[in-house]
Amino acid sequence: MLSLTIVSLKHGSFCEVGWMTWYVPPMLTSQMRRFTEGMSYERYMQLYTATYNYCIYTGYSGSIGSTTGAQLVGGELHNCVSTYFQQHAQELYAKLGGLAGEELLRSYAEEWERYTTGANFVNRLLVYLNRHWVKHEREEGHTDVFTVYTLALKQWKLHIFDLIQRDNALINAVMDQIERQRRGDMVSTTQLKSILNSCVSLGIDETDLLRQNLDVYQQVFQGVFLEATSAFYRTESANSLAHHSVTEYMKEAESRLEEEENRVELYMHESTRVPLLELCRSELITAHREVLWNEFEKLLVNDMVDDLARTYKLLAQVQHGLDPLRQRFEAYFISRGLDSIGREMDGNLEMVDPATYVSAIIRVYQDGERMIAKAFQSDSGFHASLDKACRSYINKNQLTSISPSRGPELLAKFVDSVLKKNTRNTDETSIEESLDHAMTVFKYIEDRDYFQKFYIKFLSKRIVSFSTVSMDAEESMIARLKEACGFEYTSRIQRMFTEASLTKELNDRFHDWRSQQHFDTGMPFYAFVLTSGIWPLQTIATDFIVPAELKQTYQDFMDFYQRAHAHRQLSWLWHLSTNEIRATFDSRKYIFTTSTYQAAILLLFNTQSVLTYDEIAAATGLDKNALNAALFPMTKFKLLLQLDDSYSLNTDFKAKKVRVNLHVPVRSEQKAESAEVAQTVHEDRKMLIQAVIVRIMKARKTYRHNLLLNEVIMQLQSRFQPKVPDIKKAIDTLIEKEYLQRVENEKDVYSYVA
Repeated sequence: MLSLTIVSLKHGSFCEVGWMTWYVPPMLTSQMRRFTEGMSYERYMQLYTATYNYCIYTGYSGSIGSTTGAQLVGGELHNCVSTYFQQHAQELYAKLGGLAGEELLRSYAEEWERYTTGANFVNRLLVYLNRHWVKHEREEGHTDVFTVYTLALKQWKLHIFDLIQRDNALINAVMDQIERQRRGDMVSTTQLKSILNSCVSLGIDETDLLRQNLDVYQQVFQGVFLEATSAFYRTESANSLAHHSVTEYMKEAESRLEEEENRVELYMHESTRVPLLELCRSELITAHREVLWNEFEKLLVNDMVDDLARTYKLLAQVQHGLDPLRQRFEAYFISRGLDSIGREMDGNLEMVDPATYVSAIIRVYQDGERMIAKAFQSDSGFHASLDKACRSYINKNQLTSISPSRGPELLAKFVDSVLKKNTRNTDETSIEESLDHAMTVFKYIEDRDYFQKFYIKFLSKRIVSFSTVSMDAEESMIARLKEACGFEYTSRIQRMFTEASLTKELNDRFHDWRSQQHFDTGMPFYAFVLTSGIWPLQTIATDFIVPAELKQTYQDFMDFYQRAHAHRQLSWLWHLSTNEIRATFDSRKYIFTTSTYQAAILLLFNTQSVLTYDEIAAATGLDKNALNAALFPMTKFKLLLQLDDSYSLNTDFKAKKVRVNLHVPVRSEQKAESAEVAQTVHEDRKMLIQAVIVRIMKARKTYRHNLLLNEVIMQLQSRFQPKVPDIKKAIDTLIEKEYLQRVENEKDVYSYVA
């Protein structure tokens, strides 16, 4: 007689839960009885060896229904095991069938753990039955033959699970526990995990025992669970919004979503995660997104970063949830930008400080960047919205409504103030930071050609007046512009720097020549010789009599230059030249920075104490406009005193600083200069549009009207935003000039005339 005891391994020991005895032919019977004593390792090995020898002896080469003894034994053994599991499951159902609620859950979980542990042990004990006979039978197409462990699960499902679930007692108890947990009660997640794991394990794919089948889990639990979850959060979210603020609701929604995700981790199958979270988002977020959208602007206004971050986090989880936020974000910062600029101007459009204007823009931009980083996880969509907002309020504000050149002009003046000597930006870090701010504003400016004109004009004045803070800072700014707009945008500026460096060599040669000629070289002198087509320096239509004190140096330089460049003509820009005049008033010494026109006037008072207006005009040769512009700063600083038509030197002159700058532009001159730049840009744009059209048509030969418009706009938008009417006028002009012609029978097609 061969005896085999069915055992269960639990907590590292062997525990016998039943036993079967097989009698070798003529027939096989089974008998079961329970044990409470443990099993030694030797006893386990005896049973394992007996099973192995029995399997080897009988062979397992046939199928169920064969008549030979060796072929029948596999089926008989399989049937005996099946019967054992069936009878054991029926005994367990007798114990579980009358239970309900928490008691059912606890008992079911305990028995499931014991049952599966024992079944797993029996499966290992009968490993050769699985490996040979069961495998052979399934290969022959008998899908109703299962491995020992799967057989145990089948019997559990038929004789326990299905019977308990006839009235949904088990899953109803599970759902009751989940709802209690949602309401804050403590429940046993270990029991829930065990029960739901049983639902997963009982989903057996008869065609492929290795593939996990979730049919039982999804049909019995997941569908019911998702439906109950939807109803729960639909009711709870409505009640929460009715009795709490939107910000409180968002905190609760965020907490609930986290809870549900943790719930999956604790005791549900991973496949539940996606449908559960989608359903929760639908009920908690999508169903109330209008409320969250409407609350968003209030949070922006009050700078409630934490709540903004929570709003973003919630709405980012649903489709198209962020689009309205980005639109509101853009509109809010357009309004913020316009308000900031308006407050700084304080209604005075003429006296706007460039630094204040740039600061008003940068302050709003930095607030937006800070908010995007802290609240919106540096979302690219919000960056795009901030860019649109900045582009809008920088190019369309109270200043630009008067003149489109006003914004670029103020930015150029700001850069000029940063790069000039004797400004508040004295250290390198401060200068670099200010230039970064300038480039931040610059990248949003549409009319970059206006900025270019003003920048070049101010740069030329800094160079010729030796007022640039450092050449390194100048080159740093040019490098930034080149990176933003390309080489062509800065090519003229580069040529200006080249000529400035060549001028230094010219002056060195001039001073060497004067020394060789034994001329008096006591007076410091430096002359910029600049090409008129490159430098934006305009002459003034007035005569000028060079003072005797400067006459010799002036004539020496003319002689020197004509010897080297006989065919070149020099035009002296006396109004832009800078002089230093030293004077003493009441034993206190001063240094006056003047233009040459002002120097000529002041030198007259070395020999005269009082001069009339006409006498000054006759002595200097200046016309009325130039003379008035030169006299105005000197009378403003009370260096000259005016009485009727006469001027006298103020011998009691006093100033806080030793250095006094009299070479300052008059406001009327600044206005005229701005108007001149605007007119120049307007003319340049017309020529540039025509040049771009010709270049495009030369490459295309023939082109449709709308396509030509789009390509012209695309090529020019890095410098300015061309208007469609201006492009149409340029096309008409080129047709008149016979660069283009309209194609016959094609109204909207142009061809290039070679």
